Amino acid sequence: MIAILESLLRLIGWLLLAPLLPGLINRVKAWVAGRCGPPILQLYYDLARLWRKSVVMSTLASPGFVAGPAVAWVAVVGAALLLPLGPAGVAFSFRGDVLLMIYLLAVARFCTAWAAMETGSAFEGMGAAREVSYAVLSEAALITAVLALSVHTGSLTLATMLAPAAGPGAVLLAAGLFAVLLAENCRVPFDDPNTHLELTMIHEVMVLDHSGPPLAMILHGASIKLLFFAALLTQAVLPMGRLSPFAALAVLAGGILAVTVCVALVESLLARLAFRRVPLLLTTAFLMCLFALLVAWKGGTT
Repeated sequence: MIAILESLLRLIGWLLLAPLLPGLINRVKAWVAGRCGPPILQLYYDLARLWRKSVVMSTLASPGFVAGPAVAWVAVVGAALLLPLGPAGVAFSFRGDVLLMIYLLAVARFCTAWAAMETGSAFEGMGAAREVSYAVLSEAALITAVLALSVHTGSLTLATMLAPAAGPGAVLLAAGLFAVLLAENCRVPFDDPNTHLELTMIHEVMVLDHSGPPLAMILHGASIKLLFFAALLTQAVLPMGRLSPFAALAVLAGGILAVTVCVALVESLLARLAFRRVPLLLTTAFLMCLFALLVAWKGGTT
């Protein structure tokens, strides 16, 4: 009973805290630009408004158009529940849970692209093709980063892999995972969440036909995914297991806040890359994670 209550509280925490991060990013971007900007809680207002609206569907769309965002949201939440949160531990832990985490993220992407294709629009098909082509490289970098942590700790359990620091390759791993975070969450310089130019849209074009609760699930799932990668990056680099519970919780919160501010600064100071340059940047992120893997491997054999 206590375990069920703890898991429920953890789920509520993920659901309630995740929309804060996009609000913080928008506020920092507005501060850099010298504007007032939207409220930090703007996404909460948008989600409440969308849940009260009805769903508008294309006559060509099947029930998968609505089921896709729902399954993607469940998959992202499932991956988040597998991630340990410093001294709070993890709700579900077993050997090889990191593999399930990667597969759940892949399922979420597949369902999002599937729902976009359900509209029968060539425009959304173009966005889905771009999303999947970027995912080939970003997933390779993520898997390589996970391998580096696994080799460093000798474990396939997230709670064990994220307890110590990443070792000598921490800087390389942090740079690679940060680039993966930007790509997976469709942020600048890979994508611009605020753009509406037809020739440059990637993720946004995939959700143009969504409305009401399905769009709310997409936006909320995106915020959970952003919080997930920020927490993963923080715990992969910082030695959370060596700190006291209170200090570890403070470091985790501070690390997530620092990653969020860095995302906002990147979007404020950098321009979006041309399509032909995106694979080069993702390949660089993969190489950084690969070098971190080699450092972990050589460090463990000496």
